[in-house]
Amino acid sequence: EVQLVESGGGSVQAGGSLRLSCAASRYTYSRYCMAWFRQAPGKEREGVAAIITGGFIRYYADSVKGRFTISQDNAKDMLYLQMNSLKPEDTAMYYCAAAEGSCGAKWYNYWGYNYWGQGTQVTVSS
Repeated sequence: EVQLVESGGGSVQAGGSLRLSCAASRYTYSRYCMAWFRQAPGKEREGVAAIITGGFIRYYADSVKGRFTISQDNAKDMLYLQMNSLKPEDTAMYYCAAAEGSCGAKWYNYWGYNYWGQGTQVTVSS
């Protein structure tokens, strides 16, 4: 079973930056859709960004385009989310997730992912 462990969350002021990391282990398939989701209190889990392991196509939610960048280091089985120009509305618990196979047009649907990390909190103050 794939295991995912996030790190890098914290508290920043609006306009600041954070970099989230996700360490993956125990891959059993040749390809996964790797994604970042977030969930604020009282809100549904939201897809933020996704990328296929070993791939180059990136998917982003409209709300983070131009501010967030998803990337990976395949040699280290690491997934990253660079978050710039952070806004108070970015405050949420951020989760790393993995789904066996390719990212589809509905990559942002959380129910399509088999594996989840424990989450890391991001708080942006105004």
